Amino acid sequence: MSSSNPSPLWQPDPQRIAGARITRFQAWAAEHHGAPATGGYEALHRWSVDELDTFWKAVTEWFDVRFSTPYARVLGDRAMPGAEWFPGATLNYAEHALRAGEDPARADTPAVLHADESHEPTPVTWAALRRQVGSLAAELRGLGVRPGDRVSGYLPNVPEAVVAFLAAASVGAVWTSCAPDFGARSVLDRFQQVEPVVLFTVDGYRYGGKEHDRRDTVAELRRELPTLRAVVHIPLLGTPAPEGALEWSALTAADTAPVFEAVPFDHPLWVLYSSGTTGLPKAIVQSQGGILVEHLKQAGLHCDLGPDDRFFWYTSTGWMMWNFLVSGLLTGTTIVLYDGSPGYPDTAAQWRVAERTGATYFGTSAAYVMACRKAEVHPARDFDLSRVQCVATTGSPLPPDGFRWLHDEFADASGEMWIASVSGGTDVCSCFAGAVPTLPVHIGELQAPCLGTDLQSWDPQGKPLIDDVGELVVTNPMPSMPIRFWNDPDGSRYHDSYFDTYPGVWRHGDWITVTARGSVVIHGRSDSTLNRQGVRMGSADIYEAVERLPEIRESLVIGVERPDGGYWMPLFIHLAPGAELDDALRDRIKRTIREQLSPRHVPDEVIEVPAVPHTLTGKRIEVPVKRLLQGTPLDKAVNAGSVDNIELLHFYERLGRERA
Repeated sequence: MSSSNPSPLWQPDPQRIAGARITRFQAWAAEHHGAPATGGYEALHRWSVDELDTFWKAVTEWFDVRFSTPYARVLGDRAMPGAEWFPGATLNYAEHALRAGEDPARADTPAVLHADESHEPTPVTWAALRRQVGSLAAELRGLGVRPGDRVSGYLPNVPEAVVAFLAAASVGAVWTSCAPDFGARSVLDRFQQVEPVVLFTVDGYRYGGKEHDRRDTVAELRRELPTLRAVVHIPLLGTPAPEGALEWSALTAADTAPVFEAVPFDHPLWVLYSSGTTGLPKAIVQSQGGILVEHLKQAGLHCDLGPDDRFFWYTSTGWMMWNFLVSGLLTGTTIVLYDGSPGYPDTAAQWRVAERTGATYFGTSAAYVMACRKAEVHPARDFDLSRVQCVATTGSPLPPDGFRWLHDEFADASGEMWIASVSGGTDVCSCFAGAVPTLPVHIGELQAPCLGTDLQSWDPQGKPLIDDVGELVVTNPMPSMPIRFWNDPDGSRYHDSYFDTYPGVWRHGDWITVTARGSVVIHGRSDSTLNRQGVRMGSADIYEAVERLPEIRESLVIGVERPDGGYWMPLFIHLAPGAELDDALRDRIKRTIREQLSPRHVPDEVIEVPAVPHTLTGKRIEVPVKRLLQGTPLDKAVNAGSVDNIELLHFYERLGRERA
């Protein structure tokens, strides 16, 4: 692995290395906390994992974290799961997110730039953001919202979503959100678990040049969420508030300074959701303090963001990258929200938004980069992207062709570009490996594991591997690891999700290679989670929708990462007696999935099969079928003794060979 890419694609110049915040942090941490003064990033990373307590103490001091009550020590119990961070401390995430607005010199500069499909940015100043959050937080308190209550949003990526989240965090409530392209069932599978007391909702959204009315879905959410005390109507499409709903404009109109509830470090900040491969999506709870310090490290040191930056990432409120994007505010950075289709009116849409907002850090999906390459978009030639310092991708591994294409496009037009392929997960709402402004970039590789993250590749026996494919594991706790799952009183679901394979060590479910030079290569999921455009989706949702159709006896959906960076998601159908898979049924299957789940869940192909293979305990076999479709021979893909009918697997093996 390391010998195949001897020369870097990109190398930071000495000026960039000297000016990077991570360089200044290292010099400061060497002076104050005994970090190595020499040896560059590798030495700093080694220190950050060997001296975990000291490293995180240094992060809180460097970023001037405001503890309302001081902490007793950095790490109480170190065990995973259950590590206890900064016991005794109290603070508030929203206070830090709005802190830049305290400076009179910055009050009238933009905290948020928002663009819709017109691509014309609208600013929200720091002063306006503070005022709206203050007004809304006071109203939430007036509605009886208390620390620990859940506040939910069925919202697109608009400034109102940021205001609602920060107001919830200000009062110590727990935020949770879904994007409005989710159908009612998908939303209820998530929100019903956490029983929200307030729902912020739009009447619809605009996407791909069309208006999508969601009033019927909102009415269903209101009926099916009996714990709601209030519903707040945001008239994105200009419709009047439904009966009994409160008006957004009335709740955010007062000129009120925000008041921040000091909560314990491990007080829940938000609930994110896993894909729900088996049963309901896991409701993942992360803490105010854990997210605060993890995101300060990530945004301020790895992304090198500060007050002069403009941070863009293409995302929806249903993906953890939205939460990460909002955390750009922690470093005083202007965040750029784009609400619309990634490719409307043409494939170049995201680059146009970057140009018009003056983005300095441009984040997107690997799939978007590959789509631009295919569509022969020339970003740096056709747009003024001279302010962009970094192009970052996540969601799936950026293939080598993507690295080359980005490099060549920018090298031809505006000089060389720092390309950061990053990888993490909803589970930690952060990156395990990715951007380091002071390191070279090699084609097809993530630059390095992140600070404080002891990332390793392990074989099945738990032995670390170098230059060989293994399981992605993290051997020490990270502050943003879940404090728990919702409705998991004994912690067994949480334990089984990450700590079942290697006791006391986080196993993430990705295949990775750690190279001899310290970079990281991600090979996709080691389990069967569907991952399309960075959004992890559960096969169970799709089965539930499809198998309601009377013609379908059973189904199997598989997501296959292609060597060219593409993603193939076929749906295999076992028909009921007498049914026929014609175009009409194909269309109905796709329409059902689109309406009940989302457009992202719609498969690339619907293929008839004689039957769906199962384990001896009756579970659908997903991982072995995925391996067969990737070309793995049958005897290596599955243990024959664990399958109810091994003959059924020959079909998938043949298909894998044909499609290779």
